[in-house]
Amino acid sequence: MCDALAAWRQSRHPVLLQEGFVVTQRRPSKQIDALPERPIVIVVDDDPEVREALSSLFRSVGLEPRLFGSTAEFLQHELPEAPCCVVLDIRLPGVGGLDFQAQLTKANIHVPIVMMTGHGDIPMSVQAMKAGAVDFLTKPFRHQDMLDAVAQAIERDRKRRDSEKPLAELRRLFESLTTREREIMTLVTTGLMNKQVAAELGLSEITVKIHRGHLMRKMGARSLADLVRAAEALELGQTKTSTP
Repeated sequence: MCDALAAWRQSRHPVLLQEGFVVTQRRPSKQIDALPERPIVIVVDDDPEVREALSSLFRSVGLEPRLFGSTAEFLQHELPEAPCCVVLDIRLPGVGGLDFQAQLTKANIHVPIVMMTGHGDIPMSVQAMKAGAVDFLTKPFRHQDMLDAVAQAIERDRKRRDSEKPLAELRRLFESLTTREREIMTLVTTGLMNKQVAAELGLSEITVKIHRGHLMRKMGARSLADLVRAAEALELGQTKTSTP
């Protein structure tokens, strides 16, 4: 990875025009190859020459490209676990880039998007940016502009993933609970006492206490307050009013 980037930086080729963008042999503004996980750039463009050219560019700076000719083809694959972004052409067969961007937002999928088009206009770019696109590049564009936009998008995705790690760990711990332990955790964290939980589930109070001890240990909760905070983060159940 580093050797490829070093060779790329040392090259002294003049600016060349290629289909879809301008080739410039310059370094990315951010050290995108220095991230602990190899970032992934998903390219969705129906032009195979543009896909391959972008693939070569991203590989040269240590990024892993994944290439798709349409949004339908892209949707057949899961999003990677590593930091990533989507370089998305606006004019595509089937579902276009702007419509696909809206579908991702509606589905609560927050992968950063860099839009590109050969026929862009101001209203189109404004719409894309308002919908959350990191950048909007009109072909032909410079390698430098694409690398800067991708670096920004990957950094945004990395920060999002870091912020979501605690919740992801809570979900993993909750999934490790038995069905009975999940039921008891939900009831206990809505304010019910052990005897009330026992009556609700048709169990003895001692059985509830045993399950409660097990689930608190599995959840890494040292107190009821810790368990309540975990339940709130996981959005478990609705608040119940204790009965006398």
